[in-house]
Amino acid sequence: MISNQIFSAALAINDPWFIENIELNQETKQLDVYISFRRGATFPSKNPDYPHEYKAYDSVLKTWRHLNFFEYKCFLHCRTPRIQPDKGKTELISPPWTGINAGFTLMFEAFLLQLCVCMPVKAASRIVGENDDKLWRLLEKYTIGARSHEDYTDLENVGMDETSQKKNHNYVSLFVDLNKGRTVYVSEGKSHETVEKFARDLRLHQVNPEHILNVSCDMSPAFIKGVAENLPNATITFDRFHVVKIINEAVDQVRREEVIEQPILKGNRYIFLKNNENLTTIQSTTLNRIRLSYFNLKTYRALRIREAFQNIYQASDYRVFEKLLKKWYYWATHSRLEPMIKAAKTIKNHWDGILSWKLSQINNGILEGLNSVIQAAKSKARGYRNFRYFRTIIYLLTGKLDFKPINKHIAQFS
Repeated sequence: MISNQIFSAALAINDPWFIENIELNQETKQLDVYISFRRGATFPSKNPDYPHEYKAYDSVLKTWRHLNFFEYKCFLHCRTPRIQPDKGKTELISPPWTGINAGFTLMFEAFLLQLCVCMPVKAASRIVGENDDKLWRLLEKYTIGARSHEDYTDLENVGMDETSQKKNHNYVSLFVDLNKGRTVYVSEGKSHETVEKFARDLRLHQVNPEHILNVSCDMSPAFIKGVAENLPNATITFDRFHVVKIINEAVDQVRREEVIEQPILKGNRYIFLKNNENLTTIQSTTLNRIRLSYFNLKTYRALRIREAFQNIYQASDYRVFEKLLKKWYYWATHSRLEPMIKAAKTIKNHWDGILSWKLSQINNGILEGLNSVIQAAKSKARGYRNFRYFRTIIYLLTGKLDFKPINKHIAQFS
């Protein structure tokens, strides 16, 4: 029949497979395509010990969900052959359209994968009429399979940070390739053991942890310990954003202590937390008024100390950077502002990691961008039930994984 020829071409059904029959049920909105194999056809064994091809021993009827045919759900039903190699176990032959998840074709899986990139898995499951747990199992198989093929041999600069699975708790640690802007590993928790697990994963990818040369992270004692114990050749650079955040918190503490005596500070918290270029017109006017009329404010002095610290990062070279940092430290510790003194001592305790920035020039800016993507997806999905689901979606959205070795149809939906 001409319709069989059209569907054979559309489904890429080639010899020894052929379409026996097609049924279109308008009441159930379902299209069923029945496939068989040519009599006398031979099939290769999966076992390399049996290099020959064998005729079918018997067959088993199997069913796969395929891409919809307009508004009709489409299912492929195939009389699937089994072979029995010499002295070997009986093997079920997998037709070329078989996906990695039971009951799906490769093309349908490619469509599902792209759908889950664009929307929460729950929403995708409603669209295709499949259980969301089944979709999660599919995504996990694909991300695990794709990661097993990933090449990390050129990985040298790594960013580390934590992000929350749920609001304010259940943290996971992200390990990012700063050169390629992709998540290479996700671990549950945020202890030093997460770095140990990362090093173990590197070995699974035939990468020696000693190959990692630079790590950008916050001042977390857990990350510092983990790097020292598991990445012996890595130099730590403390992320600029996290360092400035510590000083910003000190400025805010000075403001909160002074606001009782200085009403001008009330309601103007963010004026002292933002950089000048980010202030609104009203905020900039207010800050200028404070600067001119209340220049003896402790909060304004703290702000100047913070701005001076940020300017250090504009130093022309390492020597100038270190010289300016020493001057800043003397100023902050002699400011008679206890929160600023405390912040300066924190800087001193992490001195080498802060100076390293001038040599490595790395930061967690890329990681913060990936974290924004992750948190946006989490918000749309209203959270994830467990760590496995959260890890899977992180790899799917930020891992830049190549799924084509697993499914050649992925490119059609990318």
